[in-house]
Amino acid sequence: MRRIRLSSGATRPGAAPKPRLSREVLVLGVIAFFVMVGFGVVVPVLPVYVRSFGVGNLEIGAVVSAFALMRFVASPFCGRLIDWAGERAILATGIGIVALSSGLVGVAQNYPQLLLLRGAGGIGSAMFTVSAMTLLLGSTSPGIRGRAIGFYQGGFLLGGMAGPALGGLLATISLTAPFFFYAGTLTVAGILGLLLLGPSRRTGVDESGVAVPRVPFRTVLRDPRFRAACLANFSQGWTSFGVRNALIPVLVVEVLRGPSSWTGIAFAFAAVAQTVALAPAARFVDTVGRRPAIIGAYALAAATIMAVPFAPDIVVLTGLLCVYGIASAFMGTAPAAAVGDAAGAGGGRPVAVFSMFSDFGAIIGPLVAGFLADRLSYPMAFLIGALFFLATSLYATRMPREARRA
Repeated sequence: MRRIRLSSGATRPGAAPKPRLSREVLVLGVIAFFVMVGFGVVVPVLPVYVRSFGVGNLEIGAVVSAFALMRFVASPFCGRLIDWAGERAILATGIGIVALSSGLVGVAQNYPQLLLLRGAGGIGSAMFTVSAMTLLLGSTSPGIRGRAIGFYQGGFLLGGMAGPALGGLLATISLTAPFFFYAGTLTVAGILGLLLLGPSRRTGVDESGVAVPRVPFRTVLRDPRFRAACLANFSQGWTSFGVRNALIPVLVVEVLRGPSSWTGIAFAFAAVAQTVALAPAARFVDTVGRRPAIIGAYALAAATIMAVPFAPDIVVLTGLLCVYGIASAFMGTAPAAAVGDAAGAGGGRPVAVFSMFSDFGAIIGPLVAGFLADRLSYPMAFLIGALFFLATSLYATRMPREARRA
């Protein structure tokens, strides 16, 4: 009797097909691109536009902080809104609020109006972020959750790289043009969400696509995977969104004695490194596990960010930021995947809490880092961020070990 050998690419009879990214994930990735390309257009222009109202640096900082602060304040309510109206409705509503407020920023008559409108945009941003991640985690099986988050993050990264270049071109037309452009890209994103996203899911899916029941929120809070993810997101908010963005531009000018354009070049190289590493990182998170990804990536990020203030020149600094970008590819996927593992289809509340930790870190991180840099030294400011990363890496050892997936 002859033996029939299956080729490596053949599917054995009865074998379950490999899960693919769902329609929701693909649509959310496209939406993320349109949201971030518009946001990237506005970011380099916003401080100059605020200055045109005749205000100082404090007032400029207040406009930036108002967005993050209102995100933080609104996040706790987003979970209940999602339970009431569903992810698709809250996502589209949130994007609509940001679109309307951004368009109105372009016609603001005075500084108080501008401040209030940016704060309103933060509320809409929280609604979009929490609902999108809730839908993403609830519609994806654990075996491809890292890849789904990686695809979603990739949309943000690509949009973030394209946005600033477009913003510079639009700023040559007028300082208000980027805000109208941002409103337009958000309108496209909201329409895509309404037309292409499916109805809300009240259950998640397992490896075989079978629905699983909702996990009670109190159970999620006790899960070490969720706690590790929240600490990781706080560390990310403090160091990546706070210390890194707030202090490295000043470090380049005051310590390395270089032009401010060097910062943009270094950040661009780091963004490319993160984008290239995103797919391998997502596959690692799905196959090897969330636990080793968090332990390794946050330890590497701690060592890298601690070395940044000692960089002797822009070449070394750029190299360090590229290594940090590679670590960020893991840090952007593994904690969110861990939240999905712990919460399943637990509704928007776990995702809202997870998001709040990042916002809280982003609000207080720059303030504490700036204070330490002024009163003590740059290395001390970066050391605190490195310690939070190291604490995350150590706490992640409490996460349960995962079976390796194919």
